[in-house]
Amino acid sequence: MKIVKQIVFTLFALMFLNAGLNKFFNYMPVPKLTPEQMEAFGAFMKIKWLMPLLATMETTGGILVIIPKTRALGALVLFPIMTGILLHHFTMDPSGLPMVLPMALILIWIIIDNRKKYLPMAQ
Repeated sequence: MKIVKQIVFTLFALMFLNAGLNKFFNYMPVPKLTPEQMEAFGAFMKIKWLMPLLATMETTGGILVIIPKTRALGALVLFPIMTGILLHHFTMDPSGLPMVLPMALILIWIIIDNRKKYLPMAQ
């Protein structure tokens, strides 16, 4: 089970690492966006620091999740990003849910798997 977890968590982390690096280097094509998505994306682009911050957090979170000792911290870094992705797909792009829901479940699995590391924060 330990090997399966490492493989699943590494693939999960590589998805975020790839997404973060793509925001820096723009090497993947952007799918066709709806007018509502274009409006939201335009608003994000007006806030100059938002996309670099998001890219940095996705890249950092992905790297942290790959390393077992820092996986708990990586899950905390990626949690708000995953929440935003889920909200986006629930409200604007339901066609992406088959990809996003398993990713969210993997993140929840990582958090549950590392729950003992979070206990000192709750005390």
